Amino acid sequence: MGSKNEFFIEQGSTYREAVDRVQSRYGSRAKIVTTRQAKTGGFLGMFQKDVVEIQGYIANEPITKRPNPDLEEEKRRILEAAKRDNQQSMEELLKEFRELKQSLARSPGESQSQTSTQVEHPSIGKIRELLMANEFSPTFTREITTRMRRDLSVETLDQFESLQTTIALWIGEMVSVHTPRQPERPNIFVLVGPTGVGKTTTIAKLAAMYRLGIHTRGKSQDVRILTIDNYRIGARQQIETYGEIMEIPVSAVESPGDLRKYLDIYHDADIIFIDTIGKSPKDYETLGKMRSLLQGIGTTAEVHLAMSATTKYSDMLEISQQFEPFGYQSVIITKMDETNRVGSIISALWEKHKTVSYVTTGQNVPHDIQGAHVLRLLLSLDGFKLDRTVLEDSFGILETE
Repeated sequence: MGSKNEFFIEQGSTYREAVDRVQSRYGSRAKIVTTRQAKTGGFLGMFQKDVVEIQGYIANEPITKRPNPDLEEEKRRILEAAKRDNQQSMEELLKEFRELKQSLARSPGESQSQTSTQVEHPSIGKIRELLMANEFSPTFTREITTRMRRDLSVETLDQFESLQTTIALWIGEMVSVHTPRQPERPNIFVLVGPTGVGKTTTIAKLAAMYRLGIHTRGKSQDVRILTIDNYRIGARQQIETYGEIMEIPVSAVESPGDLRKYLDIYHDADIIFIDTIGKSPKDYETLGKMRSLLQGIGTTAEVHLAMSATTKYSDMLEISQQFEPFGYQSVIITKMDETNRVGSIISALWEKHKTVSYVTTGQNVPHDIQGAHVLRLLLSLDGFKLDRTVLEDSFGILETE
C-alpha cells in the first residue's frame, strides 16, 4: 500500500516563529519547501498584517542516506588512476580524497535544503553591514541579527529608519557601566594595562578630577599618587611634574614593603591612585612581579584596566585575558578621540563581561576624561541615524558633552 506525503502551510509574525510552529506541530519529518512574505487578516483589504508563510510536506518514510552515484563513480576513478600510474604519490591521493570528502559535505541536496529555509529580510543585511563597518565582532553581530530574526516582525523590519534606533537600544543594553562601591577610607584606585595606552596621563586626569572636585559634586578630595613605573624613561618624572602642578604628593614604590609603608603613611587620604608598569601583556615575568607587588593593597582596592579604543578587537581580547589575574573590575577606554569605530571595544566588553568606568578623549589634564555613559558610546556609532530622544529616555542624558 503506497503512502502519500501530507502538505502544510504555516504562518508566523517572524521567520523563527513560523519555523517553531512547523517543528512543534509536525516534528523532524517536516520538510520546508518554500518561504515567502504574505499578508493576513484585515477587512476589505485594509489593516492587513505582514507574516512569514512557510510551505512544505511531511515525509512519511524515514530518510536514509543513500550513496551518491556521482561520488561513487569519482571514488572508482581515483582508485583506477592510482593503479594505472604507480608513480602517483600518496600525498596526491590523499588530497583528492579530501576534496571528495568536502564535496560530499556540501552535496546539492543539502545546499538546496539550506537555501530554501534561509530567507532574510533586506534590513537584516543592512544592519549587519552597519555593525561590520563599526568593527563589531562576528559574535556580537550574530547576536544582534539572530535577535532581529527572532523578535522583530516584518512590519518593524520594513521601517529601517526607526529600526536603527531599536538596534542602538539593544547595543546599549549590552553595555554595562561600572558602579563604584562605597569605598573605605582611603579609596585605593589601581590602574593596570599595556604600554602605550596612556595610563600615566589617565592617572593624572583622575587625580586632578578628584583634587578639583570635578564629577564629585564640587567637593575637593585629599589625593595621593603612588607610582611603580620606574622602568620607563621619564615616567616617574612625568607623574611627579603632574603632581607638582596639582599640588598632589607623588611617591615611588619599588617593593611590596614600600607599598605597605606608603599606604600606612597616607591612611588619612580620601583616595590613593596607583600607576603601574606599562609593559606588553606578553611580558609574563614583569606582569608576575607587578602582581606580587600589588598583593600588598588587600582586597578593598578598585582595579581598572586601561585599554585604547584604537586597539584591534583580537588584541583587546588577549589584553583582557592577560590582565585577568589582577582582578580588574572595570575598563577605562582611552584615546576615544582617535577613532570613530567603537564596535571593537563594545564587543570585547560584552564578551568578557566587563563594565566600563571612564572614557578619555585627549591629552588635556584634567578635562579630557568623562565618566562612562552608554549614550556617549551609542552617539559614536558611525553611519547610524538615531533618535536621540528615544535613547535618552532609556539611558539618560549626558551631563557634559
